[in-house]
Amino acid sequence: MLETNSPCKITLNGQDYVLWQSASGEVSALNNVCPHMQAPLSNGWICEEWNTIICPFHAVEFDGSGRLLRNDEWSRVPLAEPLELIIDGDFIWTYGGFEPRLPIPDLHRKVASEYEFLGVTAQRSIQSDFLSSLMINYDHDHQNGTHREFFKVKSTRSTFLEKDGVYAKVSQVAEKDDYTSEEIEANPMLGAIPEVMNNFLEYVFPSTQFFCLNSPDVKTYQGHILYPETENMTKTFILLYAKFSNSELKSIMQDSLLNAASIVVQQDADCLESLYPRQKAKIHLPNEEIMFYAEELYKNWNHSLVV
Repeated sequence: MLETNSPCKITLNGQDYVLWQSASGEVSALNNVCPHMQAPLSNGWICEEWNTIICPFHAVEFDGSGRLLRNDEWSRVPLAEPLELIIDGDFIWTYGGFEPRLPIPDLHRKVASEYEFLGVTAQRSIQSDFLSSLMINYDHDHQNGTHREFFKVKSTRSTFLEKDGVYAKVSQVAEKDDYTSEEIEANPMLGAIPEVMNNFLEYVFPSTQFFCLNSPDVKTYQGHILYPETENMTKTFILLYAKFSNSELKSIMQDSLLNAASIVVQQDADCLESLYPRQKAKIHLPNEEIMFYAEELYKNWNHSLVV
């Protein structure tokens, strides 16, 4: 997702940052606010010779540690504020300047080593607080409503297979109606979904949900990523991995799989952005134990941050 020598703006916990990657693969990140006259550094450009980012306002430039370069000399101390990054293979993690309270999950590295990466999809900023956005990923009942037309789910049964702190593995059995030939022609991946789906999901609170869809033709791992941009905005995207029964299926199904994942996120986002303020539920559905587990983790995590 991070192109070479191209500034990339991210927002995390109400703060904007700029990331960039050199041709050699070195990744740097700074507070996006230029310390001169507060221009957004992400609107600037990269000097490949020095691996610096250049402010679009006055063309002053900074390296990845925040030092100013002027007349081929570096400032003795950083003037722009750097963001500490943790590079783990192809993944970039950060605690956003806060004290680490949870470890970097190794599930991403494990999936990436076993499955073929198909691409990134469903990049979106959702107008929703982080807890609401988080809980919909742990909600195993909303398929019957939110995704009813696309996936034609008739019933879902979900149970914990493993629960160890912030990690959980969930088994999901879902029954669906048949698709028409026209629907399969429009979305080839639908033809690979059996009438009874035996899926499982792996969660690493608070950032990650991997949804594994099993079928005779393809096995997909959909990595749903979440993080808070602001108090009422949540960023999401999907890292999609797969194994195909034969190489020809990839060319037929890759775009369809990416599109289907994007539709799921779009439907979830539309639902989240239409909700009224949260109140205590007066109705309970069969699979909510998994959602309550996430809510409890959030409450304990949030309390520890406040204290």
